[in-house]
Amino acid sequence: MPGSAENPTPDESAVDSGPRDGGAPPIDWDALAGPLRLRLAELAAGALDEMRPSDVPAQLRPVCRFAPAKRAKLGQPALLAALRDSGVFRTAVVDWCRKHRPAALALDDSDPIVVAAAAVLLGSRIAPHYVELIGFRTEQGQLRAERDSATARAERLTADIARLRHELAEARQAADRVGDENSAEADRLRKRLREQGMRLKEAKDAAQHSHSELERVRAERAEAIEEITAERDRERMRAQEERRRAERASSEVEVARQSAREARQGDEVRLALLLETLEGAVGGLRRELGASGSGPRPADVVQRVRAHSGATGEVPDVAALDRLLALPAVHLIVDGYNVTKTGYPELPLSDQRDRLAHQLAALAARTGAEVTVVFDGADVLAVPTTGPRGVRVLFSEPGVQADDVIRDLVSAEPKGRQVVVATSDRAVATSVRRRGAYAVSSAMLLARLNRV
Repeated sequence: MPGSAENPTPDESAVDSGPRDGGAPPIDWDALAGPLRLRLAELAAGALDEMRPSDVPAQLRPVCRFAPAKRAKLGQPALLAALRDSGVFRTAVVDWCRKHRPAALALDDSDPIVVAAAAVLLGSRIAPHYVELIGFRTEQGQLRAERDSATARAERLTADIARLRHELAEARQAADRVGDENSAEADRLRKRLREQGMRLKEAKDAAQHSHSELERVRAERAEAIEEITAERDRERMRAQEERRRAERASSEVEVARQSAREARQGDEVRLALLLETLEGAVGGLRRELGASGSGPRPADVVQRVRAHSGATGEVPDVAALDRLLALPAVHLIVDGYNVTKTGYPELPLSDQRDRLAHQLAALAARTGAEVTVVFDGADVLAVPTTGPRGVRVLFSEPGVQADDVIRDLVSAEPKGRQVVVATSDRAVATSVRRRGAYAVSSAMLLARLNRV
């Protein structure tokens, strides 16, 4: 009852409206009773969901990964330590209680545990008194439980003593009756005792024989296990040797591939030099003959043609895109997020990247085109080191847009090579057309991918 010794009514002047009273007596957090510790941990765990990640103390961040129903139990030490050490966290818990559970801060509640928890959170001067009261009640409850257990145990022992005394009296009576029996009955009992002794000796001999047989079986099993282990080790050694041979063969194949690539690169360099020589010779011959070829072409002077209708880089439909992808050595450059957010924006970004990369891998396998997909790398914490076969997956550096990387890729291509850029960004499409590339919309590329 309020005002009694069991649940005293707090003095209004002793209660502080703030989360912490600078003049409040210190609280021994290590001496908090179990029910009070659980109450404080439950309130602190409830406040974690509405706190910003940056405001959560570092020691409670592992607790946030627990299920909400298990935080108070599994993270109780960390939650109480944060309430004790962090005034910011304690204030956040008080604000959460005022918003969601105002009754938890009631200092006039009939439950002393509720009042004690509220006093501790608010830093009230009555908090040490209630902490001591809860500890006293908890200790008294434990003592009562131990007393009841000891009383029940004493009653059981008393009943056992009475039962044993009764059995002892019956045994004495039986012994007295046996002592009064005639000698014939005694002889019969002695004979039965001798027979039982003989049977016991036979049983011991049989047990000794069984023990010897068991030891023999164990020895045979140990030998079999040793043989199996040795055979397993030999198989493991053979497997390791085969693995080393395979690795050596793989290294030799890689060396051969590298040699072939170097030889192919040398041939390409020689071919490029030959082409440059031929181009120089043709240019010199044109200069010598005065045929510069800089004048208008016949198709440029045709009348009644709309302005800019001869501009290159437009891809009108999927059929035209198929014809471009069928060209030898064509390079398809894809504006990654521009395409994925057109086709399947509801997926997470990582799933969007995986889906587009696998679709492009299927397209590359069918057409033989070189495929490069570019994503903004600003929001990517860990860049994948591998991708689907046949697709080059690039991420822009922090502070660099994927659009600029796409322009650099187009500019890096040699003149005369067919380059197709898939994007719906008008600025990117215009800039790559100026560099001699074809531009297709993201919707057209998705229509082509859905046919693969």
